[in-house]
Amino acid sequence: MDEEETAGYSEPCAQCAAVDWGLSEEGRFFCKSCHNVIERTKEVMDLTFIQGANRISTLGRKSKTETAGGRHTWMVCEGFQFILMNQADALLRLGVHPHFKDGVLRQLWRLYLQKSRQAYCVNRVRSAKFRVGDADSDSDSAAEASVASASGTDGESNPCSSPSSKGGSDWSGSADSLCYLTPRQRRSHRLLSLKKTLALIHLALVWSREALTLSDLLGLVNCGSVPYVKAHEQLPEQMKLFGKDALLFTAETVPSHRSLHKEAQDLLLFLQLPAFPPISQQTLLHPGPLSLRYLIDANVPGELHRWVCRVAELAGLFHESRQTFHPESQPTLPRYDLQAAALIIVTMKLLFGLDDHTEWELSNNARSTDGEGAQFNLRRWYKLMQTALNQAQQRRDQDTARRQWRAKKPIFMRKKEKWWIMKKKRVAEQLQICFEKLSSQPSGPKDVTTSSFKFCWGEQKGADGPSLHHTLLDGVVGLKDDLLTPHHHSYWHSSLRPCKPRCQNHFTDLKNTLPNSFVWLLELFCFILDVKPSCLYEEVLSVERRVFAPPTDRARLRNRTETRTRHSAQTSEES
Repeated sequence: MDEEETAGYSEPCAQCAAVDWGLSEEGRFFCKSCHNVIERTKEVMDLTFIQGANRISTLGRKSKTETAGGRHTWMVCEGFQFILMNQADALLRLGVHPHFKDGVLRQLWRLYLQKSRQAYCVNRVRSAKFRVGDADSDSDSAAEASVASASGTDGESNPCSSPSSKGGSDWSGSADSLCYLTPRQRRSHRLLSLKKTLALIHLALVWSREALTLSDLLGLVNCGSVPYVKAHEQLPEQMKLFGKDALLFTAETVPSHRSLHKEAQDLLLFLQLPAFPPISQQTLLHPGPLSLRYLIDANVPGELHRWVCRVAELAGLFHESRQTFHPESQPTLPRYDLQAAALIIVTMKLLFGLDDHTEWELSNNARSTDGEGAQFNLRRWYKLMQTALNQAQQRRDQDTARRQWRAKKPIFMRKKEKWWIMKKKRVAEQLQICFEKLSSQPSGPKDVTTSSFKFCWGEQKGADGPSLHHTLLDGVVGLKDDLLTPHHHSYWHSSLRPCKPRCQNHFTDLKNTLPNSFVWLLELFCFILDVKPSCLYEEVLSVERRVFAPPTDRARLRNRTETRTRHSAQTSEES
């Protein structure tokens, strides 16, 4: 079939000098010897334009970036605007309220463009193409065109502004990507990146009081429900990505929980946002409802929820003023997911000890009374959770191995790299097809329903095990002076003295000295939240300081946090 289609083309390959041409599925000629892809001239009869007339369609061998007369000039902020709106649309399809996008995210986006002087301002950040000449009028008109494009499209219609000057660099498809890569702009930390789009999404979700935490958002990004790693593939055809754009619009890894929360906190200080809507006890981000969700996922008794709420009250985290961002009284954005998990861990330490001795003694007593009622047995729960955890980790590793991280539309840093990148891509696709035929299994991950829960408990088919949510805590708590009191009266904890701001996390050094049961419980919730153990361990220490630390240490920690936040705000204003 290829010989018939390529019989009239006998020119040697420019790379290997062989004359052995094939035709790809896209209709392009490629060398079967070195897989070099070319574009050749063909005469096509087209009778649909004018009846009775012939039309010649010519495919030149020059690069599309040179011959495409209809290429639009576009700004980097317009490309990120499309990506941001595509991420918001993905969340809307998952059930987020439309007000999140129309009433909150758009306003944050416009405020960010104005604060960073990329749009909606007179003195806009000038791009490389405007620095070539000395005409200030061209620069001002281009800024106005960019603002008009951003306000008129918002990422849903044709976003490409068309300044009069050709601009555009041979090293970039966008008009102003070189401006984003200067050392001065990199130091300012104000210009856009893919991580900043997720930070804006997170701030808009918190403002809208949606039930999606930061770990939920990262989970949706990891499974591909929210575009991030391959987000540039959804850009319109008018936006040609080339050269330096690869450094701005591509990402090889998903950001961590800690780095994304820090990015969101920096945006709060940079945008100078007012107080957020209050996070009341009815809001699903509040520790009350959120901890109940994690208790169900961890398959522990529902009675534990009242004890978690009591610990939250002792720590001063139950009132809405501690859960709502305020530039003066609460300048730090709470980590709602880590906070709820830390409250559960501290509560289980209070009830079960988790010192590698007390919890097993309580389990022995509960096992002897199993016949009288459904009492919670920590040993039985541990065995059940360990089996389910191993299976869930294996499923996650298999899905990660099957996932295609490489984009289908590669971005070329240089024109000379195009031929061998396309060759590697073609060879990889052929190997993938061969492996699929040999294994008789698809290479991609299985399609699963998006869920906030990592486990499924119950008697239904496909469940990870029986549900223990209905079991009782009679073996660990009892009435004393008409009050429910834990049978275990001691509590161990690490040093609660607050560290210096520059001090690094100590979990790696302390892991070998901590009880195994506590470390296992910490890693269980780290798997549920998909965070590092050191990050969750910091939050556990923060809750323990609020509950057990002397008042002087608490005041010192609060003053240190306020001073650090105030210093960051002053630094942001000065820059």
